[in-house]
Amino acid sequence: MKAVPLGAAALELLSALPRHEGNPYLIPGKKAGAHLVGMPKIWQRIRKLAKLEDVRLHDLRHSFASVGAGAGLSLPIIGKLLGHTQAATTQRYAHLAADPVRQAADRISGEIAAAMSGKAKGEVTPIRR
Repeated sequence: MKAVPLGAAALELLSALPRHEGNPYLIPGKKAGAHLVGMPKIWQRIRKLAKLEDVRLHDLRHSFASVGAGAGLSLPIIGKLLGHTQAATTQRYAHLAADPVRQAADRISGEIAAAMSGKAKGEVTPIRR
């Protein structure tokens, strides 16, 4: 069994699912005490109802990683969340991390420009010559 870390929003959603007495699984199967099987057929029904017929389960994983990269999370952390054992596997998301890096550069350069123009909010300490 593999432990998967879940965020608070996912845990809240899962905690709202109805429980079935005598079944330890969050998503029970048709047989008593069993877990869900046949995910491809179920996923096909979900996609059709949501009018997202070309979305694969793996696309959800990719979207999860993309949101993390876009939010500036490090690739090693994203890889750990996805269960990647090789850094190269997560490296495919590196291009997605460019925007947060650019945002950080803009923020830092903005702070420096504000300090140089005398508009800085913080205290500027002059450098001794």
